[in-house]
Amino acid sequence: MRMFKFAAALAAGLALAVAAVPAGAQQAEKPKLTLGVGGKPLLYYLPLTIAERKGFFKDEGLDVTINDFGGGAKSLQALIGGSIDVVTGAYEHTIRMQAKGQDIVSVIELGRFPGIVLVARKDRPIKSIKDLKGAKVGVTAPGSSTNFFVNFLLAKEGLKPDDVAFVGVGGGASAVAQMKRGELDAMSNLDPVITKLEDDGDVVVLADSRTEAGNDKIFGGANPAAVLYLKRDFMEQNPVTTQKLVNALYRTLVWLKTATPEDVAAVVPEEYLLGDKALYLNAVKNSLPVYSRTGIIPEQGMKNALAMLVEFDPELKATKIDLAKTFDDSFVKKAAAATK
Repeated sequence: MRMFKFAAALAAGLALAVAAVPAGAQQAEKPKLTLGVGGKPLLYYLPLTIAERKGFFKDEGLDVTINDFGGGAKSLQALIGGSIDVVTGAYEHTIRMQAKGQDIVSVIELGRFPGIVLVARKDRPIKSIKDLKGAKVGVTAPGSSTNFFVNFLLAKEGLKPDDVAFVGVGGGASAVAQMKRGELDAMSNLDPVITKLEDDGDVVVLADSRTEAGNDKIFGGANPAAVLYLKRDFMEQNPVTTQKLVNALYRTLVWLKTATPEDVAAVVPEEYLLGDKALYLNAVKNSLPVYSRTGIIPEQGMKNALAMLVEFDPELKATKIDLAKTFDDSFVKKAAAATK
């Protein structure tokens, strides 16, 4: 009996000792993992690129392979299908997946504003959202956040998603080219694509969520954008790995607080500049307000995101969503405490 009690006490002591070791000093359960993203060159996902290029993942002992898909909906499909481990994508996917019975949880906010902009070609008779009826509208990918953004704006004007024709155009030079060739009437996209079209005088802006004022006008306040999300069972089975991912991305948010557009341009791959460094610097300047200051999604932000989706998604109107299950702030709080 004494031996049993001693063994039990020893096991309990070891468990406490392991729990007391900071995550940074612990071995990740899954040091090699695959991360999905939909349109990595877009400034929407800049925190991911910074973490990768500055070696923040490697500093955490992680070997992260990044799979870049054509849009956020495709990276979500890959996560559900099991071909990737985690996703840097739009927060609203966690809400929509809960309605479908999939327990997907976000663990750090990267963007506090969507940064999505809806533009129309100047040579089209489109001066307002209502004028989009019958138009061909480019989005990064059908079912992605750029698609949801247009759906919401249409619903506010009494229109339905099928009142327009959506076309997946990606988020790079091909999107710019299709707009310039006149293959699209309008486009919902992000920087640097939008700034390129603006600077070249090709488009007029119909709705802009890159600024606080723009978000107040469109959503009535902040609306969380890019997050790191994953299946809850992955998070629970790999808490140290999850913490290390959050540590790297939180470190990026801290870096971005004081970074200049020139600092950013010096880190990203050359091809992200779209052959025009001055344009890219301007795009970064436009987008810097988008990034999260704390990594934590405010409760009102979650409510705004749900209100946006309910506006045009009948399935969500009939489903009770538990917003508390869409975001776990414990990992960000630990990351923040470790950097003080």
